[in-house]
Order: sequence, then structure tokens, then C-alpha cells
Amino acid sequence: MAKKGKKYQEAAKLVDRTKAYPVEEAIELVKKTSSASFDETVEVAFRLGVDPKKADQQIRGAVVLPHGTGKTQRVLVFAKGDKAKQAEAAGADYVGDEDYINKIQQGWFDFDVVVATPDMMGQVGKLGRVLGPKGLMPNPKTGTVTFEVEKAVNEIKAGKIEYRVDKAGNIHAPIGKVSFDTDKLVENLTTVVETLIKVKPAAAKGTYMKNIAVASTMGPGVKVNVAAATK
Repeated sequence: MAKKGKKYQEAAKLVDRTKAYPVEEAIELVKKTSSASFDETVEVAFRLGVDPKKADQQIRGAVVLPHGTGKTQRVLVFAKGDKAKQAEAAGADYVGDEDYINKIQQGWFDFDVVVATPDMMGQVGKLGRVLGPKGLMPNPKTGTVTFEVEKAVNEIKAGKIEYRVDKAGNIHAPIGKVSFDTDKLVENLTTVVETLIKVKPAAAKGTYMKNIAVASTMGPGVKVNVAAATK
């Protein structure tokens, strides 16, 4: 395992690894233990009591964070005619059809989120092999396959994030930047927690939300008290 740097080791001393902190205290610790020269992203990680191998326990969706992520998302929209005009008016960074499909096939990836109208999915499907592994393939579950392109672009620009359970039953999501006020990070975190509780699969047995931890890009993980975060 790679040896952690001096700054990380000093920061880690401030965190009691045996303790699960109240939400606000955990966020404040993350801010305090951030030592990078850039504005680090604050991430939350959940360990869920689900079996992702079973189709009825796969969790995937999207949520709009009330205070955004602190990052401006570059949006590519596959649409034609009026829908293309709507996407442009809403502030999409790139709008087109076959031209962008060809561009991506040649290795272009200067975008963060892809939205497509349902009638374009037959063509966009050709990109499954390149967009899929990067988590960029449009999906109805996350609201990125839709005729409501204006709404989709507005939500993404306002701070919409996608979440998806991995093979081990974990979900990772950005909830803002270290420079955000504590209360804004708390509100963003609470919004993600509430969303995950709402989408709990009926088939999931036992404890659903097992662990929650928050951390900055370069900082140590801080455990969050699950009972306090979910009340």
C-alpha cells in the first residue's frame, strides 16, 4: 500500500477512527483536515445492505443537490429539430446528432454528462462500448433519456448528480466543495440520504444503511453516525 504523505498523516490524527460523528461535526472535520492547495471535492460513501447481483436490489438514479456540486458540468445533448433548439436555449454545451457520434467514435470526450431524446437512442446505442465503461451512457433511470431536454439540462447545470450501487453494495457521490459553508454541505448530504432511503428496494433485508463516511479528495475518511443522519 502506498505510504501516505505528511499532510495526510497530520490530518488523520484529528479524526477518531473508532467514532461515528454527528453529520455537522463530520463535515467540519472534513473541512479542517483538507490540506490540498486546490478546492477539494467533498464525497460521501454509503455501505448499503443490498445484494447488487439481484436485479431487484440494484440502485440507480439521480438527485438534484440544493446547493450544487461546485463544478460546472459540460452537457452533450443528442437531439434533432425543435428538441435541439430547446437544448441550446437551456444552455447545453454541445447539441447534435451523427456529427457528435462520429466525433466520440474518434476519441472525443470533452463532456461530463450525455442527454439523448428517445428517438436518438437507436444511433446513440452504437456508443455503448465507449460511453458505458465511463458511466456516460444516457439512461431513463437517471433522467438522461428524455424528450424534456430543457428540464434535463437545467437540472444538470443546477447540480444534479447520478448515483449507482457498485458490486460491493457501495455508493459514492460528490456533495460539494471544501469551500462550501458547512450548512450547505450538510443539506446536500441530507438530500442524498433522504433520496437513498426513498429508493430502498423492497427486497432488501436487514439493515439497509450500514455505514456512511465523508472525505475530501485528499483527506482522511470521517465516519458519520447513521442514526443521526437518517432521523
